[in-house]
Amino acid sequence: MRITDVETFIVGNPWKNWLFIRLGTDEGIHGIAEATLNAFAKTVEACIHELKSQFIGLDPFQPELISRRMFRDVYSDGGQIHKNAVASVEIACWDIIGKSLNVPVYKLMGGQVNRRVRAYANGWYRGPRTPESFHEKAKEVVRRGYTALKFDPFGSAYQVMDLNDESLSLDIVAAVRDAVGPKVDILVEGHCRFSASTALRIARKIEKYNPTWFEEPTPHHKIDAIVEVARHSPVPIAAGESLHTKYEFAELLKHDVIHILQPEPLNCGGLFATRQVCDMADAHYGVVAPHNAQGPVCSACCVQIAACAPNFFIQEFFDEFNVEWERRLVTNPIEVKDGYIEIPDRPGLGVDLNLDEVRRHPYHPGHFLPLFKDGWEMRESTAQ
Repeated sequence: MRITDVETFIVGNPWKNWLFIRLGTDEGIHGIAEATLNAFAKTVEACIHELKSQFIGLDPFQPELISRRMFRDVYSDGGQIHKNAVASVEIACWDIIGKSLNVPVYKLMGGQVNRRVRAYANGWYRGPRTPESFHEKAKEVVRRGYTALKFDPFGSAYQVMDLNDESLSLDIVAAVRDAVGPKVDILVEGHCRFSASTALRIARKIEKYNPTWFEEPTPHHKIDAIVEVARHSPVPIAAGESLHTKYEFAELLKHDVIHILQPEPLNCGGLFATRQVCDMADAHYGVVAPHNAQGPVCSACCVQIAACAPNFFIQEFFDEFNVEWERRLVTNPIEVKDGYIEIPDRPGLGVDLNLDEVRRHPYHPGHFLPLFKDGWEMRESTAQ
């Protein structure tokens, strides 16, 4: 079997353009994948096509060789943009392999260890940044059966917060805890916002609300900063979604202070690369909660990892709180029932693109999430 072509499709979700690919072969089997990267849909798309010479004509049963040719052999490191392009081709190869062998991908990566996996809701708090809004929306999430939910209460803060803004953020955390009660996990998102000292100040103040974790409180570029926070924080720190190589994960793990890892299958190079990170975390008694703030194909990828990773913890899930037409973009979309995802047994990723629906939602350059702009919580397009 040989890879013969690659097609790319950008879907204009108002708060983030989704990028999907379809990899063709000379035997008529195709694989799909996702390469979404917030404001860089067109850039990653161009990267995929620019690297075609590194995978067209190769056997899709060689995803490691293809990944190496696309990343190492071109010498220059294009960071997350580069790795998302690599990931999309790698994932599509695994989809082809699974379809060819008539097995789901997780059976090729150690086999199934989890029959179902617990999910946490994200994207549910779209609306005004008030304790009242967060309180009501959190209640609705619990009514839907979720036993865990994540949110960013910090507005457009960067590095520091004034006392008024800090007080509002703490009131929002308190409102969510009050809404969901003591037996639901609340996960506080930091979105790489703070200096180490500010992050520690906030961690100490949210401790009384018993958050399951405080996620990425400092920028990912400076690993020693988040290590410093994790070493002194009374709240567990979660991190890893922004890292794009296993070497960065190794640097993070060697300090043995962060034990909730959040590899993003698209940022870190694909399914097998993510599975390797899971094992690295396991060697440090760490658990994994794969990051997934993208589209429905990324959700299918994360479920493949969750099925076969012995140290899987919990899975992020946006799909239920995105645009209502998202579920029509793919066949057999991932579903959450009573807070859990049942592991599907369909071949490959278990989903395929509905190209008619994909083509109904065109790209727009204003479709991205501006996390340091007032009102980003509304998740409205920045298009004028």
